[in-house]
Amino acid sequence: MIFTARPRLTGLVLAAVIFWIDQWLKRMVAGPWGLREIGDHLPLLPFFDLTRTHNYGVSLGMLTANSMEMRWGLVALTALIALVVLVWMLREKVLGEIVPLALVLGGALGNIRDRVRFGYVLDYADFHIGDFRPFLIFNLADAAITIGVVIILARSFLIREKTEQQPAGAPASEN
Repeated sequence: MIFTARPRLTGLVLAAVIFWIDQWLKRMVAGPWGLREIGDHLPLLPFFDLTRTHNYGVSLGMLTANSMEMRWGLVALTALIALVVLVWMLREKVLGEIVPLALVLGGALGNIRDRVRFGYVLDYADFHIGDFRPFLIFNLADAAITIGVVIILARSFLIREKTEQQPAGAPASEN
């Protein structure tokens, strides 16, 4: 029992760490680092700046919350998704399956907290190559969600390919 609970506990701790770091970074951006208004900008590297923006929707500005009803509807929808991810994570037994779900869960909780508190998600990470921006401005929670989803998709494709192949050590079928 303890053996199977350890990966799940690790997942819960990872989700909590992602949530905490995300919230800490957002507090730093909005406070000591001085990005208090939309568009405030702090150059850090030739290819990375902190630029404050508010995201009232979800990915790529879809489902923008233009009213209080939409805001709370979006909170409910994302909370439902986070709950599904939590249940999924608690049903898994393998750490390789739990870690990406924990990334998604921690990121989702960070963005849900912003939306509940402010009505928007605070974004700040601004990668660019000169004036070219390959990504929208995002935050740590968005990055964790994206990385988690990419890992889940990659694992699902790799696992399917493995099941289609003959298991190692299995006798070859004779045709």
